[in-house]
Amino acid sequence: MSILHDLAAMIEARKSADPDSSWTAKLLAKGPEKAAEKFGEEAVEAIIEAVKGDRDRLTSEAADVLYHLLVMLAARDVAFDDVLAELARRQGQSGLAEKAARD
Repeated sequence: MSILHDLAAMIEARKSADPDSSWTAKLLAKGPEKAAEKFGEEAVEAIIEAVKGDRDRLTSEAADVLYHLLVMLAARDVAFDDVLAELARRQGQSGLAEKAARD
């Protein structure tokens, strides 16, 4: 199991936790819209660090992005394994062909 699987499982477990007991539980209790908002904020912060060229800060912000993505998925009951399955489905397919199929 990967660290991302472990993190996704921890986030899923926090869905039933007391919001006063963890940040994850508190964020989930605020609903999917708040989870999406936090993901967006973290993504913007990662973009800023990428543009600035600060590798250490980008690494930290990228970790925040991954965490908040998993929280957002959990808030909408989208399993991490479903996302991995979608990536596997796309593997070996040209990115241009995949994008054209979505348009």
